[in-house]
Amino acid sequence: MGDSFDKEYVLNAVREHDVKFIRMWFTDVLGFLKSFAITSEELELALDEGMGFDGSSIQGFARIDESDMVAMPDPSTFAILPWRPKGHSAVARMFCDILEPDRSPHEGDPRYVLKRNLELASAKGYTFYVGPELEYYYFESTDVPPKVLDKGGYFDLTPLDVASDLRRETVLTLEEMGIGVEYSHHEVGPSQHEIDLRYTDALTMADNAMTYRLVVKEVAMKHGVYATFMPKPLFGENGSGMHTHMSLFRGDKNAFFDPNDKYYLSAEAKGFIGGLMKYAPEICLVTNQWVNSYKRLVPGYEAPVYISWARRNRSDMIRVPVYKLGKESATRIEFRSPDPACNPYLAFAAMLAAGLRGIEEGIDPGEPIEQNIYEMSEEERKARGIRSLPADLYEAIRLAEESELLRECLGKHVFDILIKDKKIEWERYRAHVSDYELDNYLQVL
Repeated sequence: MGDSFDKEYVLNAVREHDVKFIRMWFTDVLGFLKSFAITSEELELALDEGMGFDGSSIQGFARIDESDMVAMPDPSTFAILPWRPKGHSAVARMFCDILEPDRSPHEGDPRYVLKRNLELASAKGYTFYVGPELEYYYFESTDVPPKVLDKGGYFDLTPLDVASDLRRETVLTLEEMGIGVEYSHHEVGPSQHEIDLRYTDALTMADNAMTYRLVVKEVAMKHGVYATFMPKPLFGENGSGMHTHMSLFRGDKNAFFDPNDKYYLSAEAKGFIGGLMKYAPEICLVTNQWVNSYKRLVPGYEAPVYISWARRNRSDMIRVPVYKLGKESATRIEFRSPDPACNPYLAFAAMLAAGLRGIEEGIDPGEPIEQNIYEMSEEERKARGIRSLPADLYEAIRLAEESELLRECLGKHVFDILIKDKKIEWERYRAHVSDYELDNYLQVL
């Protein structure tokens, strides 16, 4: 009944808003948005049967000898694109699930990976909610070195700041597409900004995060500037993170809340924290998947390096916001290591898998560490059992390759493709001669 209702809603909306083109959206394994367009005349067929396409050119999808794929649109994700023409021959989009010709889910579809992990959580009685904070930079263009638009800092309201209008238009565009926004503000770095999406279930949020990244770029391009979610675009400035708030619910009850615990955290919440702490190094290849990701994960720029949890200390990898009376439903965990250049479908799946494994294993996260870990000596950190996240992509690959949890979470198809691709990326980076080397060695060696 629900699918039929959604189908009729989409068909009616297309007629009412004179939509001519519908873009079929999906992502490859690395999290790049892919799309092809159909006309409104093909829409009903697409909703009933899906649309066939060649998957051999999509990263991680299929070999050329088994390339036939079906993009099955999810009618609940229908939205008109506000930056395209309105009133006549409008353009809409729907996210798609990728199917094999026999209608079974394609193992290489990141959306399916997340859905499969959400089904495992559902079988345990849980609904997984997330709220990511995606940071990004505005630059004058794609020229190198990049030129910032302002010199503002955290929460600054800079006079005549073009970025204030860019953020405003971005928020309005997102809301016009049905995506809720909680906050928008200037971040710590010059020309660095953040827009926080309203908490919702993980699948909807992964779709929203993909839309958000495109909307930010579309609005920037409209105003003649460039937006980037590159984790560390500027040397000596803060990198961009994707701090992710998350919680598990049983029905309408927050499974992370316990009124009798001194931190108001249930055994499930503590197990989830313990799981994230134990498995964070293994899933780092998914939450921080690029060579550049590890230029952000260094001491001194607010990005977490050490594996710990706290309530107030923002240098820790996991922060648990302090409980406020009557706000039981807001009890949550903030995972601070991911960056906004990840594939959100795979990242949310990996976070959930790590947390659920922590609950299953009854992992005790220990007491929160409220001191500044960066100021501890290496011996003190070692004595307190504080481990580190991978230092570079190579270490992340090595840990991921040995991870039974990540292999099970992603499935063999996606796991093997990701490992293979990241090894190629590392080898290319390792062989590259950088400006740093030329500047420091060319004239003296």
